[in-house]
Amino acid sequence: MKALLPALFAGAMLAGCSAADTAALEPIPGSITYGGQPRTKLTKSPVGSAVYNQFYNGTGQRVEETYILQPDRSLKLVRREIGPDFPD
Repeated sequence: MKALLPALFAGAMLAGCSAADTAALEPIPGSITYGGQPRTKLTKSPVGSAVYNQFYNGTGQRVEETYILQPDRSLKLVRREIGPDFPD
């Protein structure tokens, strides 16, 4: 019983977590979707495919972004990593 109680408590705590609770990433200058969706539609790419973008922000840091192609052919920003140009 003592081993079951912590497992049940942890399960109840994790049940309240979801990906919907995280804030959506907003485009920044250099992002593909900064200023709106691109004018050209990705018609040959399958829905759900990943599109990658890499650029440097105003402070010289390398920014890597991942987008997912949605059914309406728009791009959804799902991941962004910011780091130095040359890591130590």
